[in-house]
Amino acid sequence: MSGALTCSAADLSPLLGPNATAAAEYICGQLGTVNNKFTDAAYAIDNTYLLFSAYLVFAMQLGFAMLCAGSVRAKNTMNIMLTNVLDAAAGGLFYYLFGYAFAFGESSNGFIGRHNFGLKDFPTLTSDYSFFLYQWAFAIAAAGITSGSIAERTKFVAYLIYSSFLTGFVYPVVSHWFWSSDGWASPFRSEDRLFGTGAIDFAGSGVVHMVGGIAGLWGALIEGPRIGRFPDGGHAIALRGHSASLVVLGTFLLWFGWYGFNPGSFTKILIPYHSGSNYGQWSGIGRTAVTTTLSGCTAALTTLFGKRLISGHWNVTDVCNGLLGGFAAITAGCSVVDPWAAIVCGFVASLVLIGCNKLAELLKYDDPLEAAQLHGGCGAWGLIFVGLFAKEKYVNEVYGASPGRHYGLLMGGGGKLLGAQLVQIIVIVGWVSATMGTLFFILKKLDLLRISEHDEMQGMDIARHGGFAYIYHDNDDESIQFPRVPGSPIARAPNSPAV
Repeated sequence: MSGALTCSAADLSPLLGPNATAAAEYICGQLGTVNNKFTDAAYAIDNTYLLFSAYLVFAMQLGFAMLCAGSVRAKNTMNIMLTNVLDAAAGGLFYYLFGYAFAFGESSNGFIGRHNFGLKDFPTLTSDYSFFLYQWAFAIAAAGITSGSIAERTKFVAYLIYSSFLTGFVYPVVSHWFWSSDGWASPFRSEDRLFGTGAIDFAGSGVVHMVGGIAGLWGALIEGPRIGRFPDGGHAIALRGHSASLVVLGTFLLWFGWYGFNPGSFTKILIPYHSGSNYGQWSGIGRTAVTTTLSGCTAALTTLFGKRLISGHWNVTDVCNGLLGGFAAITAGCSVVDPWAAIVCGFVASLVLIGCNKLAELLKYDDPLEAAQLHGGCGAWGLIFVGLFAKEKYVNEVYGASPGRHYGLLMGGGGKLLGAQLVQIIVIVGWVSATMGTLFFILKKLDLLRISEHDEMQGMDIARHGGFAYIYHDNDDESIQFPRVPGSPIARAPNSPAV
């Protein structure tokens, strides 16, 4: 704890007269006890803050589940909900056994961690159980992103395999590179930082969002589009999700959880920047919450009017995705930029998302949740944004002032930070493509990736999970025959509204 009380009996005794030594030892002992209480309180406050942030990030899994459920057709609802549960469950076990050690195991080399498998020799001097829980919540968020890209057509066993591999190996290696003090591109390194500064990805535009988005990109590319999305290789047909209400509910839950995702990434709150003042890390945390909010809000409004000009509709699903795109983009630089810059970030993120969606349609790429476009495209923009707008004062506060520490190009800091950000984009795309792309290719060759055409048309809930999530009807699917409803004179007509 900085600013700890110190007391020396030798220094104090000359001031106390008779029995000075005993009096000085007593006074110093009492001051030492008080100092220890302050230190204990500081650790307790910081750990409580991190645990609360971990709970918020974990609550995002419910947001992902609701968003995914609303974005798929009703006949696949139970399937996508189950995959979200298993992302958390399988991710928890594999991150405990392998992932945390690969990401933060002490001490390690620049490429991968090598210690603390199964949390052996844990806690350490620098990490406690609250830190593990927080990082696990991040790992399963990356896996949840990927599940959206390959929704409605993927075998259940493929979900289990890719989720375990992603949370146990692929994601942890990337987080080690950029978040561990040993990582080769980490800004936390004490020396030999990439381009003298390291890549700044505060809460994971690249580490979490790009990893999940690029993994989903390869899964969707290798599987191919859903049946009916591009009939006969022609124009795209919208296979709309069945519940805008669930999409909005999931979006608000994710918004709420993002206040643990971004501000929580400080991991500690009780750190003064200037002793005795009202300005400290708590101020940086508040600023981070503000920049996160402004970027998401700006992206939502830009998407609202942008899609209105393009399609002629005020589409709530598009607005929700735009909002999340703004959050994904600001995640890298939320702690090191001014609020006005966050508005720029959100505005451009919306344009990136709209452009990526248009490109995906032209290339006949099918992603039911726009996960690769949103998390991959907006995440990459977020990394570039940091290289342009990171402010010197905030960079030094968050990462420590040291010679050679660079900041944003447009803020007068030169181009070295931007160069480090571009390197991060390249290596993440390369690493995830080499690992997850290969995995999805192998799963396809082993016939473990995509369900049969019959099961896809019928719906995965009835084909693989024993029944429907609720009574429904998809307008694009005339293959399902509904039984007579008890108490009703006739069965529901094929094109009647969903119950």
